[in-house]
Amino acid sequence: CEQAMEAGGATAGVGAEKNSWPEVVGLSSEEAKKKIIQHKPDASVHVVPADSFVTMDYNTGRVRVFVDSNDKVTKAPRIG
Repeated sequence: CEQAMEAGGATAGVGAEKNSWPEVVGLSSEEAKKKIIQHKPDASVHVVPADSFVTMDYNTGRVRVFVDSNDKVTKAPRIG
């Protein structure tokens, strides 16, 4: 089952849930939030400055979007 992983980190297959959004890097936080909500409507999307400290707890309902001072996404948001 080594081929079950896609480049984005989501398990391949029918009904697989997306767990990261590398395609939104460079977009504004609002554009990124829209794309994330399209794939995970129940997500709690948190926009966070890139240099912020965040808790290390894992929350399957949360997606953190790290942005720079220009409100551009700096790294791929992911569930957690």
